Amino acid sequence: MRQKYVISRNDAKKTLKIREYAILDKNLNKVESAMLQEGDFSFLCEEIYESEIIKSSISKGMSAMVEILRTDNLFPIEPYATKIAKSVKALYNSSENDSAELFFDDADLVSV
Repeated sequence: MRQKYVISRNDAKKTLKIREYAILDKNLNKVESAMLQEGDFSFLCEEIYESEIIKSSISKGMSAMVEILRTDNLFPIEPYATKIAKSVKALYNSSENDSAELFFDDADLVSV
């Protein structure tokens, strides 16, 4: 499965939003990832977190961040959850970036 996570920080609302998308159309299985378009992804879920909770989890370390970011609706596998947590940390450590986009392809996890 190919998934995309869009992570955005909203300082005015003091929130962090993570939106999950995936390729669900089987006709797109053979399409190279670089050739996929925005409309090829289907929206799966959205989670909104209070910034204070995120900042607190950042100070407690990566495993605490992963625990906070995972919910009943948004539960990425460990390698993806760790990369998402690292991106969230980078967003909160940067004064310039307010969003990030991560792309994952499960085929990259398979050893040949």
